[in-house]
Amino acid sequence: MSLSRGLRPAPRRAALAVVGVLSAALALSACGGDGNDTSGGNGANFVTSKGGISTVPKGERAGIEEIAGETLEGEKLDVADLKGKVVVLNVWGSWCGPCRAEAPHFAKVASDLKGEDVAFVGLNTRDANKQQALAFEADYKIPYPSLYDRDGKLILFGFPKGTLSPKGIPSTVVLDKEGKIAARALMAIDDTKLRSMIDPLLKEK
Repeated sequence: MSLSRGLRPAPRRAALAVVGVLSAALALSACGGDGNDTSGGNGANFVTSKGGISTVPKGERAGIEEIAGETLEGEKLDVADLKGKVVVLNVWGSWCGPCRAEAPHFAKVASDLKGEDVAFVGLNTRDANKQQALAFEADYKIPYPSLYDRDGKLILFGFPKGTLSPKGIPSTVVLDKEGKIAARALMAIDDTKLRSMIDPLLKEK
């Protein structure tokens, strides 16, 4: 009987451990940073430009894991369904100053590229409720959906180890038309830098 009682807390401990990992991962560089990342991870072969944008050659890119769930508006969205388009994944939070700084640039580029083979998906994280995030989208006229990822699970588990994964808030990862990770920025970026990540992928055959 005592052994049974002693084992009961194990699931709770495991759950707390997962939450701790998620919190620690997101706290490492939450909201800001210099955009520098010198670790390749598992021998990943990528190049980082002077502007802080990392890219991977076409033949060496890895795919993502599952990034799917409910948007801030309550709709279902699976990034895998966007294959065939260049996909821009932007990690943000309404509480994040650099996220607010880059939001107008993302809204502009998304509007400019409407009708092109490009899809934008936000990954909203660490907002305690959807209302704060929805107010952010309304303020900045964001024209694309965001998955609600309050605890950062999609961010932590959606990108294979050793790839160009998000490592802070804000971060931007761009997938090529095959759904593979092609470029990443670990900082707030403007429309010029964002287009520099997207345009080469639109031209790929």
